[in-house]
Amino acid sequence: MIRATLALGAALAALACGCTPVAPYQRGYLARPDMALEPSVGTAKALEKTFTSKEASSGGASVGGGGCGCN
Repeated sequence: MIRATLALGAALAALACGCTPVAPYQRGYLARPDMALEPSVGTAKALEKTFTSKEASSGGASVGGGGCGCN
């Protein structure tokens, strides 16, 4: 019980450290297109569809359909 409490406390402390306020003048910098995880949404969708079709599977990236490329 003590270990679980300590683990929970450590997890909450780690999560709390990740939250930091962002000043209004920094928000514009963080909203720039080059700061995105995926630089182009269209290209990412096309690559995901190609991968799903070639692997003949789906569901890994929350994509529905079969492996025929017709989804």
